[in-house]
Amino acid sequence: MFKRVVLFLSTNLAVLLLLSVVMRLFGIDPQTSGGLLVMATLFGFGGSFISLMMSKWLAKRSTRAYVIEQPRNESERWLVETVRRQAQASGIAMPEVAIYDAPEINAFATGPSRNNALVAVSTALLRAMDRDEAEAVLGHEVAHVANGDMVTMMLLQGVLNTFVIVLARVVGRVVDGFLSGNRDGEGEGGGGIGYFVTVMALELVFGLFASVIVMWFSRYREFRADVGGASLAGRDRMIAALTKLSRTYGENTLPKQVQAFGISGGVGVGLRRLFMSHPPLEERIEALRRMPANAPSTRVVA
Repeated sequence: MFKRVVLFLSTNLAVLLLLSVVMRLFGIDPQTSGGLLVMATLFGFGGSFISLMMSKWLAKRSTRAYVIEQPRNESERWLVETVRRQAQASGIAMPEVAIYDAPEINAFATGPSRNNALVAVSTALLRAMDRDEAEAVLGHEVAHVANGDMVTMMLLQGVLNTFVIVLARVVGRVVDGFLSGNRDGEGEGGGGIGYFVTVMALELVFGLFASVIVMWFSRYREFRADVGGASLAGRDRMIAALTKLSRTYGENTLPKQVQAFGISGGVGVGLRRLFMSHPPLEERIEALRRMPANAPSTRVVA
């Protein structure tokens, strides 16, 4: 947690310093800029924070997941006890464990913190995977929770949202001033048509670049969660689970808000790969094969 807070503060400080330099170069009023920064921060982090706080509720509602409170059969008891053992080994509180009905083999983890999380598996996974493979999938999801990936994604998205909002408006003011003969006293919005057109266009462009960064981090943490799953359940089991996923891959029916936290993601080539939340399964399997079979746990707490 401490590392994550330091990263968050350092990133925000760097963004603020960069924006301060840009504003000075363009001669923008510091008082107005201060109001812009406050507005951008509220808008940039507001949606991400609310989504994070509501993530468990939204995931359960959107997937119609059944949370196992009292196991009804031996399979549910095994699921709960496996997650309990992995959570203890990872140093996190016991997540809620759920099952949701879906035609594809998948699982996901979500929640507002490492100690308030949900781990869910699809009915198709329980039918298609043996227990060694399912244990590795559960280890992958518990590793997501232990690594603090949900919070880190929220912080990253919030910083990038703030940067997009501010930078688009800074450039919009410059364009509007140029088109209007550098008139003063326009306020926050600038008022000119050049400002509004520029802001709308740049928010789309900068937003795309921000999405590329977020998806790059999402792919990175999938490799890290695979290592975590291998550390908790065994490298060969993790490889076997991903191999089965690669053979039976189908449509991803997870709701959009939790797709990035499922073990199975989309498939893409060319530029589309830049917007993939998951690396290709073949690359993930190859990365695990390069990992020593008896390697100690390399779990990283962000």
